[in-house]
Amino acid sequence: MAASPLINVMVAAARKAGRSLNRDFGEVENLQVSIKGPANFVTAADHRAEDILYNELSKAREGYGFLMEERGEIEGKDKSHRWIIDPLDGTTNFLHSIPLFAISIGLEREGELVAGVVYNPVLDEIYTAEKGKGAFYNDRRRLRVAGRRDLSDCVVATGIPHRGRPQHEVFRKELRVMMENTAGIRRTGSAAIDLAWIAAGRFDAFWERNLKAWDMAAGIVLVREASGVASDLNGADDMFATGGIIATNSQIHRRLVPILKDAASS
Repeated sequence: MAASPLINVMVAAARKAGRSLNRDFGEVENLQVSIKGPANFVTAADHRAEDILYNELSKAREGYGFLMEERGEIEGKDKSHRWIIDPLDGTTNFLHSIPLFAISIGLEREGELVAGVVYNPVLDEIYTAEKGKGAFYNDRRRLRVAGRRDLSDCVVATGIPHRGRPQHEVFRKELRVMMENTAGIRRTGSAAIDLAWIAAGRFDAFWERNLKAWDMAAGIVLVREASGVASDLNGADDMFATGGIIATNSQIHRRLVPILKDAASS
């Protein structure tokens, strides 16, 4: 299926920013690293990639607003559209030369997520989705979430709260119950990749707390367009406000919501 002009614009921006990240990847020792918070590093590569995305998307869609990890909110003349961008999701992986990080570009129209691109430039894996048009891997393979119905058969991804992040005890409760009910648990270090891999059927389910809109926006579109379900931890469509997300197929979603609720409140 031929990509739309919108997806072509997003992919072109992601690939250009990806070339910049690739030049810096593997030369971590030479990067200028500043500390934004405990165990949360911002690199010169991160800023360069964000600059590229901002410039490319501003030229392609003049007037659209932005919500970006480093620059924050930038209001545009066009109040109905907003790009939601993480230029480097998986910064810690990047700093340690682990090739699991991604550029994440989501687009809101009238407050509704309508398109998403997640790109891992090292592996050259690009995941694209547009509302009502499906989700695709590397522009050719249609994506579908995994169809497993029993949680005991599922490999489930999550994010582990590191030093300086809240709710360690809540996570330990959730992890315990998930260990008892699933076939395995994985942690990639990039929520954008986790969600893309849910859309691709590599993981069966994903849950995490304390995420930001730019971590999730593109991935939510991918999961939904791959016939999956993405909600907050209460089963509602309030991920940006709550910072929590569950992504999976509809059968596993019905099971996960009460399990994680009970675990967190125990």
